[in-house]
Amino acid sequence: MRLFLSAVLAHPTLTGGRSFAIAVTSLTVMVVLPILTVPVPPLTDFVNHLARMGILADIGTNSALARTYAIEWAVIPNLIMDVVVPPLVHHLGLPGAGQVFLTMMVLLLVTGPMAIHRALWGRFSPWPLLAFPLVYNGIFLYGLVNYLLGVGIALWGVALWIALRDRSVARRGLASAIIVLVLFLCHLFAVGLYGLTLLAFELWRLAQRRSTWTWRDLAAFALPFVPVIPLILASPTLGLSKMNLWESHGKLDGLYLTVQLYRDMVDMVFAAILVGATVWLAKRDLLRLHGAGWVLLALGGVVFLAMPRQLFGSWIADQRLPVALVFLTIGFVSPELRGRLSRGAFYAFIAGLTLARTVEVQANWLDLADITADMRAAVGRMPRGATVLVAHADEPAGGMVMEQALSHAPSWAVIDRDALISTIFAVPGKQVLAIRPEFADLVDRDDGDPPTVSQLLASVDGPVPGAARFWDAWPGRYDFVYILYTRPGAANPDPDHLQPVFEGRGFQLYRTMPDRD
Repeated sequence: MRLFLSAVLAHPTLTGGRSFAIAVTSLTVMVVLPILTVPVPPLTDFVNHLARMGILADIGTNSALARTYAIEWAVIPNLIMDVVVPPLVHHLGLPGAGQVFLTMMVLLLVTGPMAIHRALWGRFSPWPLLAFPLVYNGIFLYGLVNYLLGVGIALWGVALWIALRDRSVARRGLASAIIVLVLFLCHLFAVGLYGLTLLAFELWRLAQRRSTWTWRDLAAFALPFVPVIPLILASPTLGLSKMNLWESHGKLDGLYLTVQLYRDMVDMVFAAILVGATVWLAKRDLLRLHGAGWVLLALGGVVFLAMPRQLFGSWIADQRLPVALVFLTIGFVSPELRGRLSRGAFYAFIAGLTLARTVEVQANWLDLADITADMRAAVGRMPRGATVLVAHADEPAGGMVMEQALSHAPSWAVIDRDALISTIFAVPGKQVLAIRPEFADLVDRDDGDPPTVSQLLASVDGPVPGAARFWDAWPGRYDFVYILYTRPGAANPDPDHLQPVFEGRGFQLYRTMPDRD
């Protein structure tokens, strides 16, 4: 960040110099503050990922974890967190290591559009600051952190490609090869995003007759992606290649995820302000989208419509794309904000939006902190190494906010008590975390939905005919059962097999009582 600001200050006439540096610094503080003040943000998947990081960091010295878990290293395009975070755990603790990872992700996302803009237009501009109020979005709230880190690295990779485009072909190809390998560690979709953007840029150059491709140019463009083929062929992820599902409904939800936070009405107002401001500037010829940006939007739109909802076993594959395209497109836009007054007004506009978004995030995260406190208090009632089944109420209480905070909150049992939980992320082909054979049938290995209370009651004595599930005959196989999304004071659904242990906000914890012969 220091080097970045030094480069900014080297172009004072183009950005307002010191004012721009102050704006970048202030906005950065705003967007990282929620992460730094909430040890484990209530992002849907994040605490489950963090629990996995704790296992990776401690399994070598923790006999309780080693009894139920194992590590099976493999070539998987979803490993960046597994590589980066565990070494940090020993120095910063588990929450601190997670905060560093999230902060790094946010910094890449907000600076990437600036880097693209600088490489493409030859100057810094206030316009890419628009990334700051958009950095908190629906994909972020889902906790898809490996993917978003990959998007951030892809942004910088695109900027590097553009900056090196008219320089050494070998240097450009080598840099791209390194970027592709790093992106493969992050997420396979991030590799595709990077390739799509480079293709858009090169097609624009050819259309403008800016260059004639030589064999060396083709090699620099294509060869960096070639290693992805043998890597995928050697990866257990290939076994998920048939887990694909295309759905037409939900495409608009993907667009909404670019602005989604916690309240629909507030999100709609935010979107209206952004669209209105963009249209107002465009009508006055104060905005210009680079030709390569138009090509990117066209290609991205086609890919978005064609992309399945589930791809290689990953859900919302298509709905992730619009967020990434927004960050890329920001870098391809050039504004006319030359005057001090216009720049000042734009800084104030961005600061106001960013402040409003981060305050909303901070307020909701602090409000949801009692769920984490309740969950950890409940976990404290368990012995170390317990086995835990996670289930959902038949009629879930609470809305989306509650769902995001509670969905994987039982993972605190892993973090605090070295437990084995049925929802731990240990899916073959997706994670290197594995379950030891004698415990493997206690865990959802298909990344499906937890059972409902009705399903539990139907399988007390064994599997329902023709529908064997991992939770069958649960009273004699698990030590504890979490029921999520419960209403306050909800009745014990099975007093013969469940003994109440703890009730918290939106959940109940029970000890199992097997049938006595």
